[in-house]
Amino acid sequence: MAGREAGNTADDTSGAGVTPAPGHPTDEAPPPVPHQAGAPDDKPAPGEPADEAEQADAPHPHTCTCPVCPRGTRAAHREAQAAFRARRDALAAGEGLPAAVSYSAGASRQWISDELTQAAREVGARARAEAEGWYVLLWRRTVYVVWGTVAALFLGQVATAFTAGWTAARTAGLLAALLGGGLLTGAAHLHGRRGGVLAPVIGEDNRLSTSRAVAAFWVLLTAYAVLVLAGRLAFASGDGERDTLLAGLDLARGAGLVTVLAVTCAVAVVVRRVVAVRVQGQRLQKAQAPRPRAADLLTDDNGRAHFADTQYVLVSAVAVVYALVRLARRPDQLPDLPWGLALLVLVSAATYLASKYAEGSRPVIHAVVRAREAGDLDGPIRTGDDIEIRGAGFLPPSARTPDRLARMVVRIGAVHVHVPLVPVPGGFTNPSDTTLIVPVPVEVEPGKAEVQLVSAAGVETNKVTIEVGD
Repeated sequence: MAGREAGNTADDTSGAGVTPAPGHPTDEAPPPVPHQAGAPDDKPAPGEPADEAEQADAPHPHTCTCPVCPRGTRAAHREAQAAFRARRDALAAGEGLPAAVSYSAGASRQWISDELTQAAREVGARARAEAEGWYVLLWRRTVYVVWGTVAALFLGQVATAFTAGWTAARTAGLLAALLGGGLLTGAAHLHGRRGGVLAPVIGEDNRLSTSRAVAAFWVLLTAYAVLVLAGRLAFASGDGERDTLLAGLDLARGAGLVTVLAVTCAVAVVVRRVVAVRVQGQRLQKAQAPRPRAADLLTDDNGRAHFADTQYVLVSAVAVVYALVRLARRPDQLPDLPWGLALLVLVSAATYLASKYAEGSRPVIHAVVRAREAGDLDGPIRTGDDIEIRGAGFLPPSARTPDRLARMVVRIGAVHVHVPLVPVPGGFTNPSDTTLIVPVPVEVEPGKAEVQLVSAAGVETNKVTIEVGD
């Protein structure tokens, strides 16, 4: 009935069968079609963005809530979430249930699940739109951080120059920072839709990658040190000074730094390969996060603090700070990272890499039993009964949103059964990470049937055989 009303509304707005208003002739010529002769120019006015992508990049007022504005998409997502929670809690309380399905518990459950699935898809679409708008804001903020760092370096150089005096090394350091800031700004502009400066360290799962972030810090440190030496070499006045600066690039002085740089970059490459192979082989469940967070560097996919990630970031940060201090003290050579500190970073990197090899598990079904309600008799599994699937790992991290829960499917023989969403105030009782309940449809033939689950991350479990009675 609702679809029929919607179709009638669409027909009414098209103009068919509508009585013309007084003073409007019925044989009025249709409006001109854009891009044809006689049509008005539909080009945007000067200074007006041409499409939604340009509108999203264009400046917006702080209180703007237009559909393409990042703040507008965030407001729309919050409204969709609030509407979904209100709808879920109302259905959990039995409100709004049609009388046509209220006679049957199975029919009521299926109708409620379908309603929540449609609402969850709307929330998911709003979340994706918000993430795209958030990236537009993020790349600008990364540029502000880059140039804020350059400004802080300039102020620090000026403050310390009052006592030590201005030197060629200070000039070379500022020029290196300006050149590096310009290159990072250009890269941020090219990757504005993927996080700007942070684009290289955002993984395929839409999280900040710890291994890439650590490697990026060492790459930036090494590049800045080389640029400082290049600036010193450009302003060098005598052959003796040039020889000293060239000797500062010798491997004997920068062996520790080069070793740490090579190992951290290798770890970033190997970790990416390990994760990709495990995901493709369905040995690791990975679902995309809504958007990257700074906490991703120290936590696992569940958002809990992770020892391997935390120690890798902490040890590397301490070593980078030490290298920066050495560069400030001796700007005529690469930072001479002591082998003791370099070995500490290598041990930390090995620990992180070993944790990546050890983590990950696929969902597994332990048992399948007939679901029994209070007062029901025991018996075999028959078509129309509910079965309870018990196991572990059904809901991987970042796949516990309603739109992803609605994608879970159970294969019973050749029949695919979507897992129904059973709401309660504040959440869902079905599905859960260790148990879920699905009905056995009448299309399942009596006899032996294999049961297999496709998790919210799209990973298949093992198969368990059940006997379906007549």
